[in-house]
Order: sequence, then structure tokens, then C-alpha cells
Amino acid sequence: MPTQYIPFRETHYFSSLICDYLDEKEALKPFYNRFPKLENFEGQIAEKQSQFSDGTRNILVKSLMSQYANLKISALTLSNLDLLKEHTTFTVTTGHQLNLFTGPLYFFYKIISTINLCKQLKKEHPDHNFVPVYWMATEDHDFEEINFFNFDGKKVQWNRDASGAVGELSLDGLEAVFEAFGKELNTTENANELKRLFSKAYLEHHNLTDAMRYLVNTLFKAYGLVIVDGNDANLKQVFAPFMKAELKHKTTFEQVEDSSAKLNDLSANYKTQVNPREINLFYISKGLRERIVKIENHYQVLETNIKWTETEILAELEKHPERFSPNVVMRPLFQEVILPNLCYIGGGGELAYWLQLKSSFETQNVVFPMLLLRNSVLLVNEKQQKKLDKLEVSIEDLFLKTSDLKTKVTKQISTIDIDFSTQKTQLEQQFKELYSIAEQTDKSFKGAVAAQETKQIKGLEHLESRLLKAQKRKLDSYLARVTDLQEQLFPNHSLQERQMNFSQFYLEYGEAFLLKLRDELNPLHGEFAVITI
Repeated sequence: MPTQYIPFRETHYFSSLICDYLDEKEALKPFYNRFPKLENFEGQIAEKQSQFSDGTRNILVKSLMSQYANLKISALTLSNLDLLKEHTTFTVTTGHQLNLFTGPLYFFYKIISTINLCKQLKKEHPDHNFVPVYWMATEDHDFEEINFFNFDGKKVQWNRDASGAVGELSLDGLEAVFEAFGKELNTTENANELKRLFSKAYLEHHNLTDAMRYLVNTLFKAYGLVIVDGNDANLKQVFAPFMKAELKHKTTFEQVEDSSAKLNDLSANYKTQVNPREINLFYISKGLRERIVKIENHYQVLETNIKWTETEILAELEKHPERFSPNVVMRPLFQEVILPNLCYIGGGGELAYWLQLKSSFETQNVVFPMLLLRNSVLLVNEKQQKKLDKLEVSIEDLFLKTSDLKTKVTKQISTIDIDFSTQKTQLEQQFKELYSIAEQTDKSFKGAVAAQETKQIKGLEHLESRLLKAQKRKLDSYLARVTDLQEQLFPNHSLQERQMNFSQFYLEYGEAFLLKLRDELNPLHGEFAVITI
């Protein structure tokens, strides 16, 4: 069955800000550079090429080769690393946390969107090269967000004490996770491959960064994906002038606050995603990642006794740039300073906070990338599709709230008419005549007519509601099959891609699962995809 598409707005799972962005609403245009259409990349290429230096390219490639030193990489990835030295080579980037065993399904959609966009750009601009990049969020510190994944409706969780940057965490306790996960799998070849992948990633490496690099490289090396760890002394040395300006002049705060206020003024539905700090940097060392704040005439790391004068902290930055870590507001700037990047691919929440950042980029003379909403997907297997057909329920119906779905299906299959709209219309027409009579006699009589109309309309609605409930009880078995299918495809009343892990599909389809996504995902299509597998 060919891939079906649903407009993002009609799924009701995406914010009004993102839907308006996708519609290219005029009021939002000041908050981004170029909209991600194929014809707009030529201007983005020229702008980025004019700014990005060969010196930065050389540092980038040297750092990446060092990061890959202990990893077996494909010829295509090695070629892409080499191509990054050329001034005609650019990147398309996505980023994600170091979720255990990749976390939710949309991790794959992000990366394959990035890979496929690079292919499209190469066809359109054969004289240039385009490298897909995955940015590992190794400096995040929210362990509770990444320490689990879901498999077959169960949470597979890594329990341990954690502090500091997650990428530096040792892998203590993952043997128990491996044992628990292994018990959930069968003995097929695909199951054995999943066990091998988990074991080699998490039981044969020393920290979470190395484990994730191995895992992602193994899954995507055939596509030439380049993995970047921003927690790198040489890359941070390139970014050091921007961190120095942040410490001395608080360069980010006012611009982001102003953009956020302007977005909020456009619509009450445009919710602020991130709030800037006066200083948007953390200090990191072993087991520590805490905010830097300025208190009177000195700088201090919160929750510690570490403090400096301005001269001292700038000396610390110059000597140890790796100890300074941009927060969520400054990380995008870091990325765009060290990469020849054209486009960032992210989820709705990510794009929402990127839209707060453009004026800050402009102030610091850094090219703002194009922002592309990643592919979103609902995977439906053949058995589920047959059930949908038999129940005469559309995919679009399943995006409804369960109560609304039951109501729609009940009205659709009921042998009697549950909709009293015709009766309400007839009643309203009768009362129009009564209003006319009231106008010709005693106008105070209109109030009594209005009260009676309200009473009778409510009476009809009450009868309609009781009839609907009665029909739902009568069709309970049928509706249970419908809602069971909805729960399979929308676990926990959420999008499948936010709940399920790739392993459940890999167990069934193996490598063909990745190939199917590669063949079906069109990053520039701009609608929610429903793929039958």
C-alpha cells in the first residue's frame, strides 16, 4: 500500500506555532532565514560559504578523525569526513539526546530525514557535496529523560545514580538491563542481532558517549552519517570567542528575550519553549555540570565553591575551553559556528525554540540555518491495515480522541439516525414564527419564547446524548475492537513515534525496516506519513 499523508494540522498533535510555520504565515517570517524548499538552498549555500573558513574546516575534520579513532567506519563515512575539508561541502544536521538504545522511534526519522535530504541536495547541486550529521547531546545532564526505552509495552530502564554530563557516565548497571531486555526477545536471527548490538554498544565501551557513537555508527554507517561530539576541546576553542562575549556582555539574553516576547505577542498559543539566562553557559568537570552565574563582581558555579574574578574566568576559558558548556539556548550557535551547516532538522519543540534565536545569531554575525520539521510517521502493519478495512475505520479517524472516535464510529455504523440536527433546525424554524408573533404583540413575550426555545433545544440534545450512549452500549464489542486498534497504533494515547523503540520493528523486519524508511521518507514533503510495513 502506498504511503498516505495527512496534513500536520489535521493530526492535532502539533502546535499552532509549528503549523503556522509550515503554512509560511507572513507574521513568522522575521523569525527564520529561508523556508526549507529545494529552490531556497542555493541562497543558503552562498551565504554559508561566504562566512565559513577553511581554518574552521580543518579543525573540524581533525577533531572528527580523533573522535572516530577507535571506531570502524565505512568507506562512505570516511569519504564524507574527507569531503568536509572542501569549501564546496556542506552539512545537514540533526541532534538528539543519548537515549538508551536510541529511545523513541523518531530518533530514526530524524536521522533518515537528514540522510535523504542530503541525497536530494546532491541531485539538485551536483557541484557541491552534502554530508548528513548527527550531533550527540553528550553534555546534557538530565539522566531521567534518557535512561529507558519501551519494548512491547514495557519500560526497559537503567537505574543508577547520575550527575554531570551524561556522555561521561560509566556504563555501570547495564549488564542487568541487557539481561532483562534479552528475556523479552525470542531466538530469531533478528533477536540475536539486537542482543549483539546492545551488548557491543553498552557492555564493551567505557562511557555513554562511546556507546552511543558505536551504536549509531553501526546502524547508519552504510549511509555515510557523520557523528559529532561537541564536547571537544578543539571545537570549543573555535567557539571560545562567543563564550567570552557571553561571559563579559551577556550577548544572548536580551535578543532571545525580545524574540520570545514578539512571538508571544503574535499569538497566545505560541508558547515559549526556552527561557534564556543572563549567562547561558555551564561549567563541566568530572561528575559536574552546573550553571555559571555572575554575583556582583565575581562569577560562580552554582551549588559549588568554584568562583572567579572576570580576569580569572577568562583565563580559565582560554586554557580549558572544554570545561565550558553551552546550554540549550547557546548550543545551536555552537553548532552553526563549527559546522558548514545549511539546515537543522528537528521536532516541533526544537523548531519552536530555534525560532526564538534568529536575532541572536544576527547580532553575532552567524548565518542562521534553514529549519526543517523532521518526518513524522505512523507505521501500520498489514494485519492492522486489514482490521482497519474490515472495521471501516480510516487512519485519520484514529488520530481523534478515543471518546470522539467512539462517537464517530457509532454514528457511522448505527442503523438508526442518532443525529438530531434536522429536528433542531425544524424547532428553530418554528420558534422564528413565535418570535415574529411576539414582535407584533407584547415584546416582553420574546423572553419567554427564548427561554422555551433553549429548554426544548436542550431537551433534544439530552435525548440525542442518551440515544448515543445506548447505541455505544449496544455496539460495545465493535467499539472495543476499534479502540484496541487505536491503542496499538497510538500507545498511551500518544504518537507511536514518541512511545515505541525501533527494536520492536527490527525484531519483526530486520534490516528491511531501515531500508523501508530510507525509501519512503521524503523530508521536504511537509505532511505526516502513514507507512504500511
